[in-house]
Amino acid sequence: MASEQLNSLKEYFISLVRRELFFKEFRALNHISFQVRKGEAFGLVGTNGSGKSTMLKVIAGVLEASEGHVAVTGSIAPLIELGAGFDMDLTARENIYLNGALLGYTREFIDSHLDEIVDFAELRDFMDMPLKNYSSGMVARIAFAIATITEPDILIVDETLSVGDFLFQQKCERRIQELVESNNVTVLLVSHSIELVERICDRVCWIEKGQQRMIGPCQEVCDAYKALGSS
Repeated sequence: MASEQLNSLKEYFISLVRRELFFKEFRALNHISFQVRKGEAFGLVGTNGSGKSTMLKVIAGVLEASEGHVAVTGSIAPLIELGAGFDMDLTARENIYLNGALLGYTREFIDSHLDEIVDFAELRDFMDMPLKNYSSGMVARIAFAIATITEPDILIVDETLSVGDFLFQQKCERRIQELVESNNVTVLLVSHSIELVERICDRVCWIEKGQQRMIGPCQEVCDAYKALGSS
């Protein structure tokens, strides 16, 4: 975070080049510790900017923690940033193969599951359209369909279910429930919908200002979080 206010972007870059700009240290996460069991649905709640999404990115390996230790066992299917792993100039069909490759799927595997992916996304008539012409909800459909076509060891979902129409949100939620009930998939969920967290998660960690405020059974933590909001 810059320690001084500059009037323009030009002034910012000039000061940066001249090494006249100093930054204050900002800790996005501090003293957070938890373990998630195989087959468990684990939620992260907190206000905007509390560090929830940053936590998921560290777990997914998108960001590297400057201190501490993160141990992850198994394959990860991350639904963190909408459009991550996609080339918006390519068609949806081409992006299915591209994103699938990034998740470790072979071309032959995608070939055998393409119809299943397309049917889940409900976008068959738009498969040969560039993704740049898609709405955010349509992109989310493709991303979710690819990530959940098999049972990953760990599914990371960050607000993806808040994008798109209500019926597809319900479809995605049912799919997550199926994965959780299979006892094979660990789900890490960030959502501002406490109701969604209550329906899906077994345990919850409440993060506030980058610190772990409370961790425990889902209903217990969610009730405490809601009580703070109503006080």
